[in-house]
Formats: sequence, structure tokens, C-alpha cells
Amino acid sequence: MEINVIKINSYSREMSVNITWAELEDDFSKNAKNFSKKVKLQGFRPGKVPVKILLKQFKPAMEADFVENALNKYYLLALKEKELLPVNKAEVEKVDFHYESDMSFTAKFEIEPEIKLPKLRKRAFKIQKTNYVHDQEDVDNVIRDLRRNHATMETVEAGAEEGHFVLADLQKLDTTGVPIIGKKLEKQYLKVGGGVIKDENLDKLKGAKPGDKIRMHLTENEQGEKSEYEVSVINVEKEVLPEINEEFIQKVDPAAKTEEELRANVETRIKDNYKHRSQEAFERQLSDALIEKVDPEFPPSMVDSYLDHMIEDMKQSGQPGAEDVDEAKVREMYQSVAERNMKWFLMRKAIISENEFVVTKDDVQAEIQKLLDRSPNSAKEIEKYYKKPSNRTRIEDDLMEKKILDYLQQFAKIKEVDVKTKDLRQQETHEHEH
Repeated sequence: MEINVIKINSYSREMSVNITWAELEDDFSKNAKNFSKKVKLQGFRPGKVPVKILLKQFKPAMEADFVENALNKYYLLALKEKELLPVNKAEVEKVDFHYESDMSFTAKFEIEPEIKLPKLRKRAFKIQKTNYVHDQEDVDNVIRDLRRNHATMETVEAGAEEGHFVLADLQKLDTTGVPIIGKKLEKQYLKVGGGVIKDENLDKLKGAKPGDKIRMHLTENEQGEKSEYEVSVINVEKEVLPEINEEFIQKVDPAAKTEEELRANVETRIKDNYKHRSQEAFERQLSDALIEKVDPEFPPSMVDSYLDHMIEDMKQSGQPGAEDVDEAKVREMYQSVAERNMKWFLMRKAIISENEFVVTKDDVQAEIQKLLDRSPNSAKEIEKYYKKPSNRTRIEDDLMEKKILDYLQQFAKIKEVDVKTKDLRQQETHEHEH
């Protein structure tokens, strides 16, 4: 078998293959026997027709059948001989074969490109690491959310006020004010002074009572498009928050016995969450800095495959409307994300190979043990979860990622910046208002 591989670019290859008749003859004979089983000729039992007679009547069909059955075998043999691993389905062209002659074909495909990493020096990247400085308002907000999660609703006899909830049916109207059939949302909660119920809508709902019908324009989508609705009030309710007493504390945090202990535990979780947020952002900057420095080429087919899997996951998610997902829109929205992740995937492999990084079974078990030590009450669930190979692989991937990022960190010039959570809250409020 003669194989010639042309390198088109870092990831595209064109492979020409020629197989002599001497190499093909045995396979052709076996294929001819199978072909004869599908042929009905008077005077012969199925599978017993001599090859010479078959060739006289069915030679072109036998040649085509052989090509269809044998082509993939020789394509895979050629790849193995040249140690090539395609990442997409090959485009096979120029297929040529006739009985007692050589077979030849050309296959075009993509492979993972070989990534050449630059020699890194100290302070090769400038990275900013954010240290979040929380305050007591963060703790107050979490306690408030915990109380809201355990709140009860109480009917309001007087008219609705800001902060109350209106239970209502929403009937969409056309431009002439006539109800649109099939466009009615039943038993929806509207918070007076929250979400879409502000400005002129706030004034319209103030004082509302059961039985009232109120017309208002409600925002329907992210583009800010509005439609007129008739709001039929069913009930007006207010949120009653539970007192912070022993019963409440036991519900939300069994490890705490007093309000002070609850607040201390909440504060610890806030610190941990912000620390995790800071570390994630820092690690993302590290990988992005190397991607920007190297800017590796990647096979377009790998990005297409990434997006195909993403769309399939969306369809299988079970979310409302998942089966009708707009594939073109998803591809457009996530194209840059897929390209970035593909670059990092290729560079990650290069770093692992160059540095001979390894994650052992003992490393994985030690990480699982840490989880068991942190959550002894959930030991059975944790052990059961990590008996599944795919979940253990996830830990292995995380540990390898840590090795890679720890390695890159030694080449970073790190500037630490303090950010007050107070400023983050103000920014979020500003964005919400606009």
C-alpha cells in the first residue's frame, strides 16, 4: 500500500492511498462470495454462483460493492500506518477501482494541530487578582433571603400597596383593546413596585382589590417590547417574614444555636463564596493570557462538534421549549466561546505533554477523602457518587487543571486589587434600574 500525505495547514491533511491488486485480491474474493448470496441465478443456489459467471453479468455492481465495503478498511489502515487521528469525517474523493487493477482514493480530513508553546519567563503575564471586601450588609441580605424563603403569604383586605403581591389573570389585548384568544396567563403573581410593576404601572396597581380589572402595558422580552394586558385581580397578599428565633435558626442552619452563631456561619459562607469567585476569575485570566500570547490555530470541525454537543444537551435538558431551540442563533451566540474553549483544550494538552503532568488514582482518592472529611454526614452519598467512573474522571480533570494553572501562575505578575462588595451592590442596582 502506497500512502502519500500532504500537509495543507497545521490541521488539514490530504492523504492519497494506492493499494495493489495483489493486496486486494483476497478481500475481493471474500466480498464476491458475500455478493453471490444476494444474487438469484437459475441453476445455482444462493452463494454458490462461480465468481467468473458473476463477473460476466454483474462486474460493475461487484466492483462498486467491493469499494463500498473495503474502502473504510484501507482508509483506517493508512491512518494507522501514518499515525494520524482525524477529528472529523473525511471527504473521500477520486475513488478508482476495477477488477484485477489497483484501488486508489484521496481523503481530506482535519487533525489536532501540534501546539508549540513559547518559552515562558517570570512575569510573562500581567494578571489582576481581586480580593472582595464584604460588609455586614452582605450578611443582612443573606439573612433576609433566608427569611423570605420561609415566608408565609397573608391576604390583605385593604387595597394593594408597594411591596404587596397581586394574584391576577393576565389577558393580552390587541391594538384595538380586544382580547387575543390563547394569550391568557392565569394566576400570576405581580409584585407591586418590583419587576415590570413600576412607574405608571405602580400607580395603577396601588389600591387594587379582588375583582378589579386594570389595563396596563407590560414588557414582554429582553428587547423591551411592550403589549397591553387586562389585569383581573384575584387576591392581594403580603409577605410575612418569620422572626429570627430558635425554631427559624434550626430550620436554616442546624449547626447554629443563636442569632450570633447564624450570622457568623453566614459570614463564613460569604467569605468562601467571594474567595471562590476571585480564584475562578484569576484562573480564567491566566488561561486567557496564554491563549492571547500563543493564539493557536484550531480545526473548524472541532468547534462545529462542540456546538453540536451543546445544542444536543440543550434539547435533552427537559426545559420548556428545549426541543424547538433555534440552532442558528445558538451557534452564533456561542461561536466565540467554542473557539476560545477549543484553543484552551489544545494548549492544555500541549502543557500536559510538555511537562509530563500526571494525576494518579491516589490523587483522586485523596481529593475524595477531603470531601468526606468536610461533609462526614454525607459520606454514603459522596462515596456512592464517586463510584461512578465519569464522576471520578471529573475530579481527575479538575486536579489536572489545578496542576496546569499552578504551573502558569509562576510566570504571572500579579496585581492584587481590593473591591468592596458595597460598590458591587451599587453597580448591580444601577444596571437593574437601566
